[in-house]
Amino acid sequence: MATPTYDAIVIGAGHNGLCLAAYLQRSGLRTLIVERRHEEGGGANTEEPVLAGYRHNMHAQYMEFFDVMPMIQDFGLEDLGLRTVMPEAQAGITFADGRPPVVLHRPDLLEATYTSIARYSKADAELYVELKQRAMKLEELLAVGLYNPPGAVPNAGSPEGVAMMLEGVFGDLGVAGHFVAKSPKMVIDELFETPELRALLYRTCVEWGFPIDSTGTGGAFFTFIMWTMANWKLAIGGTHTLAKAMTQACYREGVDLLENSQVERIIVEDGRAVGVVARGTEYRAERAVASNADLRQTLLDLVGADHLSPLWVKRAKAYRYGPSHVLGTPMFCLYEAPAYRSAKWDPDIDRCFYTMVGFDGPDDTARYIRDAYSGTLPKPAAGTWVNSLWDRSQAPPDRHAATGWYFLPCASELTAAEWEDVRRTYNERFLATWREFAPNMTADNVIAHKLYTPDQMERKNLMREGDFSNGEFAPDQMGPNRPFPEASNYRTEVEGLYLCGPSAYPGGGVHAACGYNAFKAIAEDLGLPSPIPADRSY
Repeated sequence: MATPTYDAIVIGAGHNGLCLAAYLQRSGLRTLIVERRHEEGGGANTEEPVLAGYRHNMHAQYMEFFDVMPMIQDFGLEDLGLRTVMPEAQAGITFADGRPPVVLHRPDLLEATYTSIARYSKADAELYVELKQRAMKLEELLAVGLYNPPGAVPNAGSPEGVAMMLEGVFGDLGVAGHFVAKSPKMVIDELFETPELRALLYRTCVEWGFPIDSTGTGGAFFTFIMWTMANWKLAIGGTHTLAKAMTQACYREGVDLLENSQVERIIVEDGRAVGVVARGTEYRAERAVASNADLRQTLLDLVGADHLSPLWVKRAKAYRYGPSHVLGTPMFCLYEAPAYRSAKWDPDIDRCFYTMVGFDGPDDTARYIRDAYSGTLPKPAAGTWVNSLWDRSQAPPDRHAATGWYFLPCASELTAAEWEDVRRTYNERFLATWREFAPNMTADNVIAHKLYTPDQMERKNLMREGDFSNGEFAPDQMGPNRPFPEASNYRTEVEGLYLCGPSAYPGGGVHAACGYNAFKAIAEDLGLPSPIPADRSY
């Protein structure tokens, strides 16, 4: 039998791999995707792991990039079944003593956000609303930065460029260029006086990628965090519907997709990637191979050190996974949605897309984050969501599916027996805390529950250490340094081999920018047409 031959092969059908494959096929390259699992989407997956009829998003939850994601527009994903809803109350923090919650609403409802924050501080309310309005005006500029390789826009991502932008956009609010050198926590503490608001902002920073104590990332608070915060959509039917729509787009373009096929190695001949071996079968690629797998797996396991320079071997071995983006996903099947003590001040907290539970203020929020990052199992607390409040397909009639994120230590910090003990006990400990905040969260209200831990994420989705970004977010692994400077443009030193997964810029998150930007790099190398339509700047 003849060896199957394609123009391009993409390793992994995560959403970045699907994105890249669709553009490659549309550009005229016959493309194959090879996926180790039985379904596509990677971290964009929704399952029923507790009870039938109760759907839980296992990884990705908040869709903050849908308004700017090129593939949604270019391939008509809404015509292929992608549906969304945008809850009015977006992010909130509630309290066991029943004091007023802080609730951040979507961008068209900033008056409600102002009212919520102003219960504590009118000055903080005015500043937050002003920062949010200005950050939203930066959307196209931020999208251009996201959907281009780092360095494509001169000086845009440099500390000097960010400092100039901060002073130009926010300078009259007391924001100076040196804020770039601060950590997000330093910025939040300097700007806002309300402890309750600071606690909420700490948690939202780390939920979307920026450790609160990481110096040199303060500028990201004003740009990326303020732009994306409370600007989230819910995928109707679960986030896997995005993966399904992207898969259908690939099929419609003519992409071949091979499931249940672990890639064993990338074939390198005379310094060039020419194909892959999967399940013992060789598949040839005449023009390009791209990997959605993580950096170490791609370079050290699939290519092999024999085909790399000593520098690239050293860089790959030095690449770090976690502790940022290491999560546990608790899942609860409920009779009733939580009813919070704080709702007496503002009922919106009971219909909030994302709710912090188990935190009293900024100090214990910071301690929780630092414990997880240092390898210590934190005192149970969580960011929670009840998607069935807006999407009835995610739970049976008159029932609710609640999910959340715990920040937990890296997978290697605990033994297999210790992780098993966490799965057996941690949810119950959190439920005891949850009842202090929402009295109806009794044992009688919980039909069943389950916890998905970092070690399981590592085995199931090859998210090393349970890190869904497949690489720590720190200044030396972000921007033009991701995954390391010599590999920051999606190309590798192996001719014809490209990176298209979250180990590449800009990292984790459901934005498909890694796949889109990898296509731009391949298109430049192979003389393919640009994916940018006339009416879009990126």
